[in-house]
Amino acid sequence: MTFDADRWTFSDLVRSIEGPLRRAMVATYGPERGSEAAAEAIAYGWEHWERIGKMENPIGYLYKVGRSRAIDALRRPRVLFPLVPNVELPHIEPGLPGALARLSRNQRVAVWLIHGFGYTYREVADILGISMGSVQQHVNRALRKLQSDLEVTTHD
Repeated sequence: MTFDADRWTFSDLVRSIEGPLRRAMVATYGPERGSEAAAEAIAYGWEHWERIGKMENPIGYLYKVGRSRAIDALRRPRVLFPLVPNVELPHIEPGLPGALARLSRNQRVAVWLIHGFGYTYREVADILGISMGSVQQHVNRALRKLQSDLEVTTHD
């Protein structure tokens, strides 16, 4: 969908992309840094709305902005505070976080958004700014690596 700064408001853009952008950033950089990067990307979108509102793929552009902000943040020292103590997480395969961490960034984001959140290949391609064929390759490779790492066998 093309956003037109003369027709669409910044609120329209945020309603449309905030969730997918945040999930993609969290899948890429983790909950804290990913959420911060998504917020910074949306703030950048507000500051540059006149130009970004006319882009054909504003979410892809803002994903790149968020990625740059997250990478910059990785270079700066941080004071870390523990998250809320005693938070109970849903049961997951204990080896899954490590197996996901061993995937490439694009593999992790693609498989997480498609199989974790039900995004379409087109939506993930738009977010990452790559072709749907590349998304398919990332997902296929990620699933093979996850199955191997977690020693999962499939019966065809």
